[in-house]
Amino acid sequence: MTTPQPDTQVPGAQVPPPGCPMHGKLGTVPLYGSSVSDDPHGLYARMREEHGAVAPIELEPGVEAWLVLGYAELLELTRNEQLFSKDSRRWRIPQEGRLKPDSRLLPMTSWRPTLLNLDGAEHQRLRGAVADTLARIDHRQLRQMTENAANALIDSWGPDGTADLVAQYARRLPLLVFTQLLGLPSEAGPHLIELISHFVDSSEKSVRANAEFQAILVDLVRRCRATPGADLTSWLLAHPARLTDEEAVHHLVVILVAGNETSINWTGNTLRLLLTDRRFRATLAGGRLTVSDALDEVLWRDPPTQNFPGRWATGDTVLGGQYINAGDMLVLGLAAANADPAVQSPEGVSGNRAHLAWGAGRHVCPAQHPARLIVETAVETLLHRLPDLQLAVPSHELAWRPSPWSRALVSLPVLYSAFTPPRTPAPERPVWTPPIPSTMPAPPPSGSTPSEATSTPRTPGSAPPARRSWWNSLAGWWSGR
Repeated sequence: MTTPQPDTQVPGAQVPPPGCPMHGKLGTVPLYGSSVSDDPHGLYARMREEHGAVAPIELEPGVEAWLVLGYAELLELTRNEQLFSKDSRRWRIPQEGRLKPDSRLLPMTSWRPTLLNLDGAEHQRLRGAVADTLARIDHRQLRQMTENAANALIDSWGPDGTADLVAQYARRLPLLVFTQLLGLPSEAGPHLIELISHFVDSSEKSVRANAEFQAILVDLVRRCRATPGADLTSWLLAHPARLTDEEAVHHLVVILVAGNETSINWTGNTLRLLLTDRRFRATLAGGRLTVSDALDEVLWRDPPTQNFPGRWATGDTVLGGQYINAGDMLVLGLAAANADPAVQSPEGVSGNRAHLAWGAGRHVCPAQHPARLIVETAVETLLHRLPDLQLAVPSHELAWRPSPWSRALVSLPVLYSAFTPPRTPAPERPVWTPPIPSTMPAPPPSGSTPSEATSTPRTPGSAPPARRSWWNSLAGWWSGR
């Protein structure tokens, strides 16, 4: 990435003013550290005022890129594969030897044979496999599965009336659901949470965590290839797209990281909004706004993924008044684009789903429907069980994780006085039914536990499952961790 000189500048492109304190040698703004975690909205507003719709950034010292802040510009970027490719092998920084072998960016930017890193027909083949696999999920069963997991976690909390809704709820619940959906052993959940957190936050352990995470999934693919079951992994392997084991592993990474991390952050951010915003506090007592409204507002204001890598320029071009060189990396500023004054409505965002939290174009997230179902059920179940829930600290003391990619709370401490017993049975709800029939196991018969009704040995001769509640035993293990 270079700043063109005035005599060679593309018309309309911007040149940073000399001596500006916000700019370093290359005119870049760091997209790491406390500024992006403590006050991202303020940071994006200053960058927009200084640079316009596309701003020069550093992802780590010496690694520059562009952050797309404009709503219209982000749509242009995501809809033009000819100029802006998803193939990270086009990135000039590694080609020039300027990306360190242990760079924290590698897990989020390395090329993989997945729908995230390909264009054209190959992308459509892989996206079709993932979308069709996710469409086989029975949404009624997914809601029941999520509600069971939520109730078990809440029941595992101690009698002192305190909890951390991030550590004890949001970070645990989605993976309890995803491990069962994918066919992973339940005991793998907490370790997977730790590994995912490292490389999503681009921490110092991100490279090693990424390798260990993939090793777990390699073993899962081998087992499901040998002994298919009624799970997402087996369905993905059986899809007519005929994914190789390597392709399957990498797409499980996509499903787990994107689905799990997004659900965690979306749950935590929605609960924070409900506990700190008076409009939604009134909702808990019967006000006009709903949990669904809160979910949408979070996707606009504090989307679970605030920035996403990326696109790579296939040739020299201009975007948002900035001169982009071939091989430059462009980061999708999802939170910044949602806050673009050009698209903000004075009526607010309630009921408006034109946000860019899921991306746009052909690469829009295929898992948004099951993710919304998981998060909505998690939030509604918690509010039903703990109707007097309140924040335990002043809202300004809440801290955010220092990630350039995720918008995620470190913790969300709360107080409550008593549990409301869970609904039994859970009420029937109208839910969207996928067009492809599900082959997942039927819900357990009345009076039986999930482990008794649905768990079977994977191989002949193995021991029968223990006759106890899978959810309650797992929740007890979590609470003692």
